[in-house]
Amino acid sequence: MRYFQDMTAAQLLAGKSRRKTKKTLIPRRGPGRPVGDREKKRTELLEAAISVIAQDGFAAASVRKVAERAGCSTGTVTYYFVSKEEMMAAVIENQFDVFDTMLRGDDRGIDIRAGFKRWLDSLSAKGPIEWVATFQLLAHARHEPTLAAVYQRRYARYRDVFTAMLAKGQRQGTIRKDIPADLLADQLSAMGDGWMMWFPIEPERFQPGRVKALLDATMALIAPRASDRQ
Repeated sequence: MRYFQDMTAAQLLAGKSRRKTKKTLIPRRGPGRPVGDREKKRTELLEAAISVIAQDGFAAASVRKVAERAGCSTGTVTYYFVSKEEMMAAVIENQFDVFDTMLRGDDRGIDIRAGFKRWLDSLSAKGPIEWVATFQLLAHARHEPTLAAVYQRRYARYRDVFTAMLAKGQRQGTIRKDIPADLLADQLSAMGDGWMMWFPIEPERFQPGRVKALLDATMALIAPRASDRQ
């Protein structure tokens, strides 16, 4: 009898051990933790935020409205962005990531014309929603120090990269040398920003033929001068 009692106790302990081991092998998810492609979901939330800002205004772009637009819960939104301020900062960061990609282009060399062409093509492809949202964010950044800091940091990085590209072009003899590269970067950036402002309002001014003329004029402005060849 004692033998069977010992056997039963041993079997019970073994069973508990197996159940415990099995339990530890099952991963547990925290409450509200999204599953699937997290980067894709984050991008969807940023797109929803842009849509809400453009259609309802910055002030109305709450976490709840973004969740409704994205077709998810507010818990999903706050998993990625703990606050509206953080979400708006992420929208700005994402927009500059796109700008940086367009600026880099490919590895075939410096091609300012191609960079501006990509910029103008993107204005046409994205439509008015993206740019209305951009204007809203810029306007509110004047009164939101956190957003202003994001713009300042990312724009400074953008100008530094652009300045380095232009300086390289000057050394290679493809960009005029009589104006410092950092000033050219400021002037060309301001010109591109101006196109962004007017494109949603006067799209007829950016038809293919006129875009080509704008790009031709831009390249003429930064082309090497006779003195650069001496």
